Amino acid sequence: MNVVIAPDSFKGSMMSLEASEAMKRGIRNVFPQAKIETLPMADGGEGTVDAILAMIGGEKIRVTVKDPLNRDIVACFGFCPERKLAVIETAAASGLPLLQPEERNPCRTSTYGTGELLKAALDRGAEQVILGLGGSATVDAGTGFFAALGTSFRDHEGNEWIPSGGDLGKVVEIDLAGLDERLKNVSITVASDVTNPLLGPEGAVRVFGPQKGIQEKDLDAFEEEMARYAEQVVRITGKDYRNTPGSGAAGGFGFSLLSLLDVTMKSGFALIAELGDMESRIRSADLVLTGEGRMDRQSLYGKVPVGIARIAKRAGVPVIAFCGSVEAELVEAEEVGIALIQPIVDEPMSLEEAMERGPELLEAAVKRVGRGMRIVP
Repeated sequence: MNVVIAPDSFKGSMMSLEASEAMKRGIRNVFPQAKIETLPMADGGEGTVDAILAMIGGEKIRVTVKDPLNRDIVACFGFCPERKLAVIETAAASGLPLLQPEERNPCRTSTYGTGELLKAALDRGAEQVILGLGGSATVDAGTGFFAALGTSFRDHEGNEWIPSGGDLGKVVEIDLAGLDERLKNVSITVASDVTNPLLGPEGAVRVFGPQKGIQEKDLDAFEEEMARYAEQVVRITGKDYRNTPGSGAAGGFGFSLLSLLDVTMKSGFALIAELGDMESRIRSADLVLTGEGRMDRQSLYGKVPVGIARIAKRAGVPVIAFCGSVEAELVEAEEVGIALIQPIVDEPMSLEEAMERGPELLEAAVKRVGRGMRIVP
């Protein structure tokens, strides 16, 4: 039996490489003669740097930058000197895992540190950049990122400040004159983990805002701020990307990147799958194992398990997805090619315990499913 193992990270519990190894141990325990190929995956969120460096080589560069709440932290980006390629995760400097639950406050959080990472990559000589948008703690539409690179944002009185999600609507002037000149000579590919538009019921605020700390009662106010900001950007640039797939990624970061820079936006999963030659690897498999921390409706917007399943469905290869938790009625999963969704928690326990024991629970879940497969003629 040929098995391809290609999970995303289980956020807060294990990166995709660790998840791959746990799944490999589980399937090897039941099918010791199986040919197993592990392909740690990502979709533009955390793990993107590791996944790409594993495929093309390179090194991690450590830099001191600002976290979402403007505190100094050390974050990494990937750099491949031969290609002069930098790989940057928004999650590394501006990600939700960097904050305690009580610190999640989109009125204050900023993507400034991600801009500092790009600046450090330019200092190292990067001429190509892959910028992953997944996992942010922000709804600042990337204004912090642009401020770190020299862009000025002003209100109607001419005051300059770095906007956040709670006051985006005050922006009436965006001055790109100070934007880092080196960006003119850099090719930037934006790897988005979702296809959501900027506004509306499927947009940046309403779909992703609650997990970043926006209270239900404040959603309308945040949506209005984002809408006013978007109107000003469209007026200033003459370009309207509000309904472009991915414009809602990372709290509207995708919208500002498309509007204010010359970038190419791609599905993060598709980009990494192409680098890893995923199509041909899955075609030669008998079974594909994938997974992520939580499978819900957001998983259908370009996340790794569904991307893997769509490739496998075309090749006629069954897919089993493992997860920490699953939305009760995720019936759409079968339509995209996932034969089985298997939660890894097998007994009552706290979320903290489940995350701490992630590799152990994942390995055990793969064993259970493998044993079930053995009894089928």
